[in-house]
Amino acid sequence: MIFFFLLAMSLRLTTTFTPLCPFSRIDFNMSSMFPGIMIFGVAPSLRASHIIGLGVQTRPMVLDGLGIVPLFSWYHESFDREMDIAGIRIPSLEMVCKDFHACKWPREISNRSTSLASYFDAMNEENEDAIKLIKNTCTQIITFSHFLPRQELCPEKRMLFYPNLPKIIGSDFLEVRIRSIHGSEGNASACHVFGHTHFCWDSVLDGIRYIQAPLAYPRERKRRMNGGETWLPFCVYSGGKFADRLSPCYWSDYYAAHPRAPHLTELAPWVARFYNRA
Repeated sequence: MIFFFLLAMSLRLTTTFTPLCPFSRIDFNMSSMFPGIMIFGVAPSLRASHIIGLGVQTRPMVLDGLGIVPLFSWYHESFDREMDIAGIRIPSLEMVCKDFHACKWPREISNRSTSLASYFDAMNEENEDAIKLIKNTCTQIITFSHFLPRQELCPEKRMLFYPNLPKIIGSDFLEVRIRSIHGSEGNASACHVFGHTHFCWDSVLDGIRYIQAPLAYPRERKRRMNGGETWLPFCVYSGGKFADRLSPCYWSDYYAAHPRAPHLTELAPWVARFYNRA
């Protein structure tokens, strides 16, 4: 039996290894630059933290009839199409995002245009044959990425402590790539797993299920109401079917009950406390 667990959205994982056992578990370990599938064997009698690494696959593959497709991506500012928050002093992207200082790119590509996002998306073409095989042979497919494919998967700016966050979280190229795999209208067996923003999310948009179940930073886990530091990885797929909806899931639950209204720019009370109106 194979289980698929959403473990984390970055490469910052610490794992304790134990002796090999015949049971297998597949945990998702997502990074925009090095997307990979961490394959583990876990004895039922052992705690979840005692995991043994069997190997790493960074290319699309099929396991027990399930297609798994990691996707390269990077963000671009034009991904954000919603109204900006005015009247407050918001720190620049360069000030809050380490990528602008820690990452060095060739002169012809830049964070400030779509060139970098386009470059990363083009890297997926190397796996075109493997993806085509998966599309032709698998009825159930999980794609995954670090960055967001749609702005609707992030709270509106008035809800965010950093209202300009949507400018550094997602890629339009990624959504197009996902639709090329799952179909323009999606289907009941289409699932995309993403990360980066640390907002718990589980919703269906235009026929594709989008999931984020972040372990987040330790200080963030301590503030969580639904499990906190005792959180376990979310099981995405088991026994030949996708798991039931992740719950509780605050932000996607909120938007299931309230339509998105990005034209409203009055800051949420918890955000307003951190800004002085001009």
